[in-house]
Amino acid sequence: MIEFFTDPVLRAPTIGSILICLSTALIGSIAYLRKQSLIGEALSHATYPGVIIGVIIAAWLGISPYEQGPLTISILLGASLTAILGYFSIIKLQSLWNVSPDVALCTILSIFFGIGITLASGVQFSSPELYRQSFIYLFGQAATMTDIDLIIYGALAFIITCSLALLYKEIHLITFDRQSARVLKLPVAKIDAVIFLLIILSVVVGIRAVGIVLISAMLVSPAVSARFLTTRFSSMLLLAGGFGIISGFLGNYLSVTLAEEGTSLPTGPTIVLVSAVICGLSLLFSPTQGLIPRLIRHFRFRLRCISENVLKGIWKTDPNEVYLFSQMKDIHRMHPIFLYLILKRLYHQGRLAYKNNGYILTEDGKSRAARIVRLHRLWEVYLANYLGASSRRVHHSAEEMEHIITRELEDELTKLLDDPTQDPHEQPIPPRSSS
Repeated sequence: MIEFFTDPVLRAPTIGSILICLSTALIGSIAYLRKQSLIGEALSHATYPGVIIGVIIAAWLGISPYEQGPLTISILLGASLTAILGYFSIIKLQSLWNVSPDVALCTILSIFFGIGITLASGVQFSSPELYRQSFIYLFGQAATMTDIDLIIYGALAFIITCSLALLYKEIHLITFDRQSARVLKLPVAKIDAVIFLLIILSVVVGIRAVGIVLISAMLVSPAVSARFLTTRFSSMLLLAGGFGIISGFLGNYLSVTLAEEGTSLPTGPTIVLVSAVICGLSLLFSPTQGLIPRLIRHFRFRLRCISENVLKGIWKTDPNEVYLFSQMKDIHRMHPIFLYLILKRLYHQGRLAYKNNGYILTEDGKSRAARIVRLHRLWEVYLANYLGASSRRVHHSAEEMEHIITRELEDELTKLLDDPTQDPHEQPIPPRSSS
């Protein structure tokens, strides 16, 4: 992998992509938290007429398609100007004509992109070689970056990173508490303008690698990946930046490696795919919000509920009796294999003991079962006596609540109901255990 940073051909695309992805990931995190992710999509499409105007200016100045430095500067300046114009057009649509944000974004996106296509249709005949250069910015072509491009994108990435570092506290406060920022007399409007200027810069930086069509993905994907892994602003920026760096490098690495094996994948889309895979893994395995941990927590909760129901069933039948497995199957209507696993789980937890080829509740098992029954019947009393529910309709709710009532809520119910001794069905309520 070292050759991707030392080889004259691979160095510029790799480092350039890393810088671009780092920039877009950082500023994209702020846009995501401000619920303005779609602004990147609108501004990226607004850069297209600027790209074509930059090509027209380059042709007018006599710049050759092979003069990458002057041509890149001309295109980036044009893209920046039309992106800024697109931003102010969005603001004006919302403020002067009271257009909703999503409509304003979609309107500017379609109008500017349509203008760009119209201009491009004329340039393809007047300057065909320069016109082909514009496709680099439409679809991305990171593999053709040179050291001159690296300097330009490195400078822009440096500006974005330093701006975020210098304005970190102000951006943090404005993003999460604009009212407090105004009370503290922070220049909210100016900082908002700086943020949007940074978004524009990141879009202009990114279109060279992944293209106008895909740049919005690089603004959103690393931010979403980081957001699912942390709730801290600083950690989110660091994680998003790290994911951006990984996406930029792996996108280049996979594109080159697969090309050597006969599979041709463009670098820009590969970068986006890597970022999407990272985002997907984050959505699946995030400790707090990920799908897999949530399914595991749900399964463990259901397993605990079933285990407690087994204890409760034994306790209500006869807590001092030894039950054979065949008897347990009659008490608990479930698949024999699953019942066997539940019984083994309770045995290892010390709540069941094995005696005379059967199972008997231990003291800990009796205590746990009695508490479940107590919580069930307390909740029935609460629903019937305190909320006026019919005693015939309280059982199902109590079946659910008995597994989630905490010690604190049990104390509140006991105090509120004056420590009742019978439920609405005149069944005795077990006393509160000290354990």
